[in-house]
Amino acid sequence: MQEPTFLILTALAAGPQHGYGVITDVAEISEGRVVLRAGTLYAALDRLRAEGLIEADREEIVDGRVRRYYRLTGEGATRLAEEVDRITRHANAATTRLRQRFSTAWGMP
Repeated sequence: MQEPTFLILTALAAGPQHGYGVITDVAEISEGRVVLRAGTLYAALDRLRAEGLIEADREEIVDGRVRRYYRLTGEGATRLAEEVDRITRHANAATTRLRQRFSTAWGMP
């Protein structure tokens, strides 16, 4: 799973959001490292809807424009949880190897 997809699903795990909310949440979650442009976001949202990972929640009119909210589906939550598990396993392996390397190099337990 690509990082922007992971971050979009993570943003929606908190509850339904509209596009701008997702953009700002992704920037916050990534500590400003990932900044999604509107075109990139909406292409990703369309793809995620087609894959059944998210769905439209509701629409509202704000300043004469339609604001569509999206939410994570059950399948989307499952895929996100699987990705979290995968990343966690990889991070644990890296941590273990770094500890082994540096404890051996510096005589640390």
